[in-house]
Amino acid sequence: MKLAILSRAPRAYSTQRLRTAALDRGHQVRVLNTLRFAIDLSGPEPDLQFRGRPISDYDAVLPRIGNSITYFGTAVVRQFEQMDVYTPNTANGISNARDKLRAAQILSRHQIGMPATTFVRNRADVMPAIERVGGAPVVIKLLEGTQGIGVILAPDIKIAEAIIETLHSTKQNVLIQSFVTESRGRDIRALVVGDRVVAAMRRRASGDEFRSNVHRGGTVEAVELTPEYEQAAVRSAQIMGLRVAGVDMLEGNDGPLVMEVNSSPGLEGIETATNLDVAGAIIDHIAGQVAFPEIDVRQRLTVSTGYGVAELVVHAGADIIGKTIGDSGLEERDLQVLTLHRGTSVIPNPRRRVVLEAEDRLLCFGRLEEMRSMIPERRRRRAKVRKLPSDPIHTVA
Repeated sequence: MKLAILSRAPRAYSTQRLRTAALDRGHQVRVLNTLRFAIDLSGPEPDLQFRGRPISDYDAVLPRIGNSITYFGTAVVRQFEQMDVYTPNTANGISNARDKLRAAQILSRHQIGMPATTFVRNRADVMPAIERVGGAPVVIKLLEGTQGIGVILAPDIKIAEAIIETLHSTKQNVLIQSFVTESRGRDIRALVVGDRVVAAMRRRASGDEFRSNVHRGGTVEAVELTPEYEQAAVRSAQIMGLRVAGVDMLEGNDGPLVMEVNSSPGLEGIETATNLDVAGAIIDHIAGQVAFPEIDVRQRLTVSTGYGVAELVVHAGADIIGKTIGDSGLEERDLQVLTLHRGTSVIPNPRRRVVLEAEDRLLCFGRLEEMRSMIPERRRRRAKVRKLPSDPIHTVA
């Protein structure tokens, strides 16, 4: 396998470990500075230039995109995708994870447990927002903070309001999040590779510090995850579109609470804590996937005129409830069920004998007109058409 690691820090521990693990397994590997690429759209096919020359062929690319170059970095990754080069973390997945608000919106859509979170911009909405997440103390987070930077614990409502008002005045967008007291300054980092957690560690804050990040002086220890925590980590990474991710979770009274999904997780802390070859697991996963590059299914399939991919919800009262997929009439309507989502379970390529239940979500490929006809219309209040004013064009005071 010929692998490119996109990184501006070739001497960093994580970059060096990934490079070494690839070489130890007999692969060719180069570390390439992400900012030295040029995206070439002038020819008949998508291409890339590196340091002013056409890039050679690669089987896979592993992005290690820093926060400060997210836009350009994801554009480069997207270009590799257009060239059918495999990447475990897609450009869309990296963008999703990098924006804390977008990540929270996506995860909440799929019933992933998270600390209560709100996002407001008007000063008048701040106090109600704090009350909605349970009142003080609250955690205030910058949308693009990293390594614990931009995370503030406000002990009371007045201080929280002052901090948020100050950040808003500097054009910063912030999340307001409940403080999970039972976590007691500790969290779990699970390193997800493909469809499993390959290593996990518990991080503890030092002294009075509530942030448990290693960069903030926190300590780490290896931990064996329960199936509940492992499933939450894997599902969160996959929902975000990432096959290599660090998933940070708090230990809540009712189970795991996902705080963040990191698309470029550091390896030093978790390899030291667990004594596991995490870098090797990442390289092995990539090597096993290079023959099957991931593609944007919706983008490819919607090229067929009149056909596409859509999600259909089996609403209560639907006539297909209690019927098998084979007897539901979907096939006769030229619709193929690709995946069935039931609660927190995902059934890929479900068999025809699977019985449909209320609130099942079906990811289908087929005729768009047929799928549109199966979505219940929203009841909307019909606005009355007003009469034309006697003076239709006039100066408004």
